[in-house]
Amino acid sequence: VETRSTSSEELIPSSPSPPPPPRVYKPCFVCQDKSSGYHYGVSSCEGCKGFFRRSIQKNMVYTCHRDKNCQINKVTRNRCQYCRLQKCFEVGMSKEAVRNDRNKRKKDVKEEAVLPESYELSGELEELVNKVSKAHRETFPSLCQLGKYTTNSSADHRVQLDLGLWDKFSELSTKCIIKIVEFAKRLPGFTSLTIADQITLLKSACLDILMLRICTRYTPEQDTMTFSDGLTLNRTQMHNAGFGPLTDLVFSFADQLLPLEMDDTETGLLSAICLICGDRMDLEEPQRVDRLQEPLLEALKIYARRRRPNKPHMFPRMLMKVTDLRGISTK
Repeated sequence: VETRSTSSEELIPSSPSPPPPPRVYKPCFVCQDKSSGYHYGVSSCEGCKGFFRRSIQKNMVYTCHRDKNCQINKVTRNRCQYCRLQKCFEVGMSKEAVRNDRNKRKKDVKEEAVLPESYELSGELEELVNKVSKAHRETFPSLCQLGKYTTNSSADHRVQLDLGLWDKFSELSTKCIIKIVEFAKRLPGFTSLTIADQITLLKSACLDILMLRICTRYTPEQDTMTFSDGLTLNRTQMHNAGFGPLTDLVFSFADQLLPLEMDDTETGLLSAICLICGDRMDLEEPQRVDRLQEPLLEALKIYARRRRPNKPHMFPRMLMKVTDLRGISTK
């Protein structure tokens, strides 16, 4: 009888081999954020992957309002779409890969329904949105809350500065600026900045926010704007009250805001983004300001897309308005 010896090792079941460690990718080549893998030829995050795909598929044409050399990182990437797209090309993202991906998607969509992208605010961002929205509403009454009234002063034609309107407008502007300062102080984190940086940010953005607020009270049917006490002026009166050559630019900006159909919350968030901006000159702690702005950008992006799930380009269009405001206020 043939016997077979059995070693003790054979009686003990071998332990399963440990799972391979998760693959670690290099940071996103475009913005240095955490990468989710290789997309269109390079290591990139989900944000830059989606931005590049949409830009190519929709043949988007962007404009840089500076010198076409904006810094692109995870904080600044939403500020200039032109420079972000150029960076995508510079690091090697492939147009052809997007087209191939699109053809594959068309085949896949026949086989399974594509679920719509979900946009949910985290508890932290929801709280931020509520605080900013409340700060905006309580420092800037909506048009329907105002008792509108008009003036016949300088109604017929453009003349030199109208002193009566100028006095009234100066008084209203002063009140508006006080309200903007109050709004700023109620934004989470703003008063934690150095006093010097708070002053710098307010000086830099006050006119931008003032114009944004006035332009949300534009009535296209009458071509008028309504101020915080209800005073309603037409284009000629605005010119004579002191806006002068800026008048047409401001009215044009107001007209461009209309298709965005921004609500009070979006106006408040955009005002906060306008104010808390780390690229203002002479800041002591610009990186700290950028960190404060980042959740505001994320909150506006998610909130805007949640309101308009079929209009993903509304958020970047809103951000472009910040650049447009700066262009007007520096003239």
